[in-house]
Amino acid sequence: MHIRNPQPGVDRGDRTTLVLQISQQVFIPDNEIEFSAIRAQGAGGQNVNKVSTAIHLRFDINKSSLPDFYKERLLKLADHHITGDGIIIIKAQKFRSQEKNRADALVRLQALIRRVTAVKKKRTATKPTRSSQSKRMDSKTRHGKLKTTRSRVSHNDH
Repeated sequence: MHIRNPQPGVDRGDRTTLVLQISQQVFIPDNEIEFSAIRAQGAGGQNVNKVSTAIHLRFDINKSSLPDFYKERLLKLADHHITGDGIIIIKAQKFRSQEKNRADALVRLQALIRRVTAVKKKRTATKPTRSSQSKRMDSKTRHGKLKTTRSRVSHNDH
């Protein structure tokens, strides 16, 4: 997967915004993505307890400039990163630096959005072959015979 992010983007007067590229025509400007630094969890000693290196990324699907096609698919997606209000929340804490965690969060957001654009191939139903049917029936009869040998032996001494 070739990832080109963040990309220098649109010049807005005095500052240039960073852009996350989703496809050839679809970009997300940085003002739609909210980052907040938090303390990471887990082992790491003093560094983890004192330094806020983990990143919380928040992206509001409804307020974004994404095309409606993307928005509809993202809102339908059953993913634990997407809240009921349509906000994607990604927590990145894999690395020890804020910059690397920020880049990781952006890559994961990009992957999540790209995942909804993939159109699944429709499955065409096929009939099982004659040999596969006969193999299935043979295995069923073999299994049935094995089960009958497991039954209790009755001693009828009449």
